[in-house]
Amino acid sequence: MNELSIREAPMSTSPPRTTRRGQDGPPLLVPAASFAGLTIAGAVIGGSGPRPDSTPDAVLAYATANPTTAALGAVLLFGSAFPLVVYAATAVTRYRRLGVTAPGPLMGFAGAVMAAVAIVLSALFAWTSVQVAGLGDSAIAKLLSQLWFATGAFGFAAPIGLLVLGLAVPAVLLRFLPAWLAWAGTVIGVLAVLSTFGILTSALYPLIPIGRFGAVLFLLAVAVLLPRTVRDARRPAVS
Repeated sequence: MNELSIREAPMSTSPPRTTRRGQDGPPLLVPAASFAGLTIAGAVIGGSGPRPDSTPDAVLAYATANPTTAALGAVLLFGSAFPLVVYAATAVTRYRRLGVTAPGPLMGFAGAVMAAVAIVLSALFAWTSVQVAGLGDSAIAKLLSQLWFATGAFGFAAPIGLLVLGLAVPAVLLRFLPAWLAWAGTVIGVLAVLSTFGILTSALYPLIPIGRFGAVLFLLAVAVLLPRTVRDARRPAVS
């Protein structure tokens, strides 16, 4: 091929083709199911653990008698942080595809990151409590237990409520999710955020599991029902 033919050869200026499906990230149900499974398993394993009102001696006795159970609960809690962040990032991308330009989904993503950091810290406090149980210091055991509870309860429920609100409110306004789901998510998100005031009074402690497990159910439902494209979103949602 001579120099003239090289100069005359047409050059393509169009961008490489990419599939819309590939840009969407993983199916939402994958991280949603992973997060739900790890969260529920961790709750079941940690159900017999110490409570905020447990005495220091009771906390130390539990950590000493159940090191494997406590460590496994910490591992599950730690692992649940990663699918939560993947879910939030994927959901925000999907919302942008659906034409949502309001800051709600981005605030929701920030809430997911805050919630993930909180449960990582909670898991590390739980793991540390197992490692230092052999010291026999009930005061240290109680301190770590309170830090484990604070980060995994208030520190997690309120930020994940922000994620739920960031996904639910645009769905209420734009109607690309069933009305019952969008409104249920709004209520769950508000209650989860209000659990922050549980720091002031234990009367609001029931808001923590409502926010925590209500959020799990909402995220699973969104993963199943959220439309993939604008064309799908224009179809009337079934209420």
